[in-house]
Amino acid sequence: MIDIRQRALDLLLITAPEDKVQGVAALFEQAATNPIEISRQALDVPELPGRPAKPDLVAPRDLPRRRNNAELGHAALIHAITHIEFNAINLALDAIARFADLPEDFYRDWLRVAAEEATHFTMLNAHLAESGKTYGDFPAHDGMWEMARKTHHDPLIRMALVPRVLEARGLDVTPKMMDKLRASGDLKAVEILELILREEIGHVAVGTRWFNYLCDQRQLEPLSTFSELLNIYFAGELRGPFHDEARKQAGFTDAEMAMLNSR
Repeated sequence: MIDIRQRALDLLLITAPEDKVQGVAALFEQAATNPIEISRQALDVPELPGRPAKPDLVAPRDLPRRRNNAELGHAALIHAITHIEFNAINLALDAIARFADLPEDFYRDWLRVAAEEATHFTMLNAHLAESGKTYGDFPAHDGMWEMARKTHHDPLIRMALVPRVLEARGLDVTPKMMDKLRASGDLKAVEILELILREEIGHVAVGTRWFNYLCDQRQLEPLSTFSELLNIYFAGELRGPFHDEARKQAGFTDAEMAMLNSR
């Protein structure tokens, strides 16, 4: 019997990216073919995940400007996306380990997300190596994890604001990044991002599924709840343009898109 929450916590604490992605892949495979146990007690989940000493984490304004050097700028862009995917692995593991008393499908959904994010990270880091760089060679910012820390206390708020805001932002910006990479001739990176975009729609949909489930459990109306949380945590900061089609595929309603586009 696999204690999926404890195993997710063990993986969350691993600092070496290669060990983390291998462990996630192994757990996903094991959980697909073996019974799982879901411990109901609170686990001692730290505020910060296991991660390597590099990259240096700085404020977004302190990141070097990629346009100053075309070759380094291209590698820095791939590195920035790689960093997002590494954070996404930890975010999925944290959701499994941190939040108790949810249906089994919640934990299976987020384990699948962690496994797919691990694949994304591995593909991007291998592509980064082709330019002579590796994950950790450039500084990065920690915005995704800062929001994770703000939502440690409530799975409903986590589902609303991490997958449905921060990760959904990737749906909005990825097509333009693909255009930029295509123009530079990096068709391999475009191919990787095409896969990531398809699977990230599914990841945001997982957030939508469990946000709506938790709203239903608490007898909350999803649209007004989502709007209120945006006002509290992202007052004036969330603006379009939005990738309406991708967001609708990820479960955003017409009313939610109208609300977002009117902000």
